[in-house]
Amino acid sequence: MSRASRTVSCPRCGAPVPWGPESRFRPFCSERCKMIDLGAWASEEYRVAVKGEDEETDSDSAESKPAAP
Repeated sequence: MSRASRTVSCPRCGAPVPWGPESRFRPFCSERCKMIDLGAWASEEYRVAVKGEDEETDSDSAESKPAAP
C-alpha cells in the first residue's frame, strides 16, 4: 500500500513542499525562506491585532473617575 504524499506551498515563496520528514524546513521550502520569515516577525512586519484592548482601558478609566462637585 503506497500512501500519497501531501504537498503544501511554501508560505514565503509559494514553492511546492512535500509534507513529511524529508522536508527539513517545512512548511518552508528552504532555510532561506524560513529565515526571511523569521526576520519579518523580528522586524515587526507581521502583527497580531488585539481587538478591544484600548476600548476597555478607555471605558474603565472613565468609569473610575469621581464625578465633579
